Amino acid sequence: MKYIHDFTVTDNIRQNHEFVVLTLKCDSTIPEIVPGQFAEVRVDNASNTFLRRPLSIHDVNYNNNSLKLLIQEVGEGTKKLSNLNKGDSINMVYPLGKGFTKPLNDQKSLLVGGGCGVAPLLFLGRYLVKNNITPRFLIGAKSSKDLIRLDEYRDLGEVMITTEDGSEGVKGFIIHHPVLKTEKPDFNIIYTCGPDGMMRVLSKYAAKHNIDCQVSLENNMACGFGACLCCVTPTQQGHKCTCIDGPVFDSKYLKW
Repeated sequence: MKYIHDFTVTDNIRQNHEFVVLTLKCDSTIPEIVPGQFAEVRVDNASNTFLRRPLSIHDVNYNNNSLKLLIQEVGEGTKKLSNLNKGDSINMVYPLGKGFTKPLNDQKSLLVGGGCGVAPLLFLGRYLVKNNITPRFLIGAKSSKDLIRLDEYRDLGEVMITTEDGSEGVKGFIIHHPVLKTEKPDFNIIYTCGPDGMMRVLSKYAAKHNIDCQVSLENNMACGFGACLCCVTPTQQGHKCTCIDGPVFDSKYLKW
């Protein structure tokens, strides 16, 4: 079931030069949301923004009927959203798409996020903890200044870090972290969201080590209902719409 709800902005906290976290409260009951699902957010009062913006659901609090969105400022639409103030209204269609699936009881998980790809992993980590599964996070960024909300992730499990300039954690890209260099990984399922190249390498790594790998694609998704076809991606079963058949896919079924 999909819903169209108006939310009220209750908080807008800037994380760094390009990210903000919006906290939104709804008068209606928030439906059950699967980690990895997304919302199509209407951008009001933006003359050059006609389509809704697809945003991963960053966190959910069912107790007070609120959720959080992590917004990266990349264009007029996201900049408009990032400048919303307390009390402003925002309209969303949600929850959309297929999210991550729960690991089997004997699976140990590694949650890998690069850049804004960390967005769905906080809610996923919280979901795993509620199901008595301790997540481990591997987070990559350009520099320490680009790392956000680390304490929130550390409250849920171990956090490993890579930065391209070496200002925090291991120097290099995520794929250079020692946890991905061992011949006998101590995890057997990967959840990942981030740059396409990063996820392709993780997919090959998972296939080599016979590890399950679920990837959340970041294709442009204009409608969220499979009507516009702008988010189509090739898979082993033919072309699929990322917005309805994904955004989360089993990596082995993607034509990478």
